[in-house]
Amino acid sequence: MESNSILIENTLILDGEKMEKGSILIENDKIRELSKDINKKEADKVIDGSKKIVIPGMVNTHTHLSMTLLRGLADDLDLDTWLNDHIWPMEASLNEDYCYAGALLGCVEMIKSGTTTFNDMYFYMEDVARAVEESGLRCILSHGMIDLGDAHKRKEEFKKTHHLIEKCHNSASGRIQVAYGPHSPYTCSEELLKQVREEATKKGISIHIHVGETRTEVQQVTDAQGKRPFEYLDEIGFLKEDVLAAHGVWLSSEEINIIKKRKVNLSHNPASNMKLASGVSPVDQLIKNEVVVGLGTDGAASNNNLDMLEEMKLAALLQKVHTLDPTSLPAEKVFQMATIQGASALGMEKEIGTIKEGKKADLAIINIKTSHLTPFRHPLSHLVYSAQGGDVDTVICNGNILMENRNLQFIKENQVLELAENAAEEMLSKN
Repeated sequence: MESNSILIENTLILDGEKMEKGSILIENDKIRELSKDINKKEADKVIDGSKKIVIPGMVNTHTHLSMTLLRGLADDLDLDTWLNDHIWPMEASLNEDYCYAGALLGCVEMIKSGTTTFNDMYFYMEDVARAVEESGLRCILSHGMIDLGDAHKRKEEFKKTHHLIEKCHNSASGRIQVAYGPHSPYTCSEELLKQVREEATKKGISIHIHVGETRTEVQQVTDAQGKRPFEYLDEIGFLKEDVLAAHGVWLSSEEINIIKKRKVNLSHNPASNMKLASGVSPVDQLIKNEVVVGLGTDGAASNNNLDMLEEMKLAALLQKVHTLDPTSLPAEKVFQMATIQGASALGMEKEIGTIKEGKKADLAIINIKTSHLTPFRHPLSHLVYSAQGGDVDTVICNGNILMENRNLQFIKENQVLELAENAAEEMLSKN
């Protein structure tokens, strides 16, 4: 149910910089006014924000959305075994309908846990776009490009990407954007990477890539190129501020310097990195070096959920135990990773990531009257260390209410669950 104007009345407003009591007036797709005294008559719809806290809609900077269908398929394995023996064989049976079903399921999960923007790389992305358009979320989509040095395969990957750009870039009233998605420096040839760089610059389109996720990957690139992954990418002129690199676990001091110098953005995926035993990204060190680091869940096959509230807690705790320093990655920093830093990593900081007049109305309203959030003394601490996805009460994206009182407005949840269950069963039966 769309409204031209929405008033969230008498609530706590937290955007990572400060917290204040007040009301939020939304008009069309933007925040029009923040004030302690807004007349109810100015709004078509009024939401009671008392006993709740409003935060910016969270930004998931790295996902493979349709992998929700592979949730729980291959647990407790290293990345190479997980990919080669289980995930890639299952992905061989993917089709448009499966990816649409998995994407819809992922959209439901993200809405219900307070995410309003995500950055996705996978396959059959036009069907993912169809699911996103129906859901009301905001995203950047990229077709995962892999050529393994095959010229014909490379040509086909660019053909799919160009078609995606043509059909989906800036669609759904601007909520859906498209990026180039070279999978990684070990699955993509130098020719593919250089062509991506050239075309991305020419078209003003961003790049989404995996880099430095495992020691094995680093060794593969080093053996093939004589340089570590970020050194190699820098040598071929690939790295610029429009690049978002997922993971960045195994980084040398020189690579951190390169990332900082080229203003490359990173996506930290702590749950996935821990589950696959990939390692621990030096996030605290990166942030101290003024590198923009957003937070991501990765796919549901290696996480195994898309809950950004949980991801914040894991990110904070992982840095502390890894550095043996309890002051590493404090609540304020990790909350910013999930909001404004994530927005910056995607080049969207002028539109989303904080609650400011004139910005897009992308908000999550969280119920604070629960046992695990009582007593409610330190909002940032509670959100990072205590809150759960199920605490999210209402979600607004682009000025539209996507969920109210835990009830989805645009998607029929039961139908999506049945569709996804059937799709997952069909995929399993083919393997």
